[in-house]
Amino acid sequence: MPNNYAFIDSQNLNLSIRDQGWRLDYKNFRQYLKDKYGITKAFLFIGYIITQQTMYKILQQQGYILVFKPTLDLKEGKVKGNVDAELVLHTMIEWNNYDKAVIITGDGDFYCLIEYLEKKGKLERLLIPNRYKYSTLLKKFGVDTSFINELREKFEYER
Repeated sequence: MPNNYAFIDSQNLNLSIRDQGWRLDYKNFRQYLKDKYGITKAFLFIGYIITQQTMYKILQQQGYILVFKPTLDLKEGKVKGNVDAELVLHTMIEWNNYDKAVIITGDGDFYCLIEYLEKKGKLERLLIPNRYKYSTLLKKFGVDTSFINELREKFEYER
């Protein structure tokens, strides 16, 4: 049984899925990661907002390990919590603890991390939320890439 870890850019995942007009069922998604890729730990990198405690608790109950980043309140009323450095750092901190990594993002800022994982034989899969809208830098990893939106019927949250 593989001991693989997932490193999830939650902002990119959430916004990319919502841009397509649907919401992700995080519970089903976590089970899929375990069953399909042997994910024993799924790190979800997320901006910390004090009013979101209930959501954080639910995500933890569903099997995610949350890694928080302080957020900034922007002028337009938006909140910014860029998790890129945390995701890269934790992927390296955990290096000796996992067999292979699944990186979940469509953000080209992770190109160097994904390239390094691939070069060292530690990349299990790159999961991109939206086949039609992601960084062209990530197209290089085609054979190691899958698209979450192609499994919408499996992961769409139903109330």
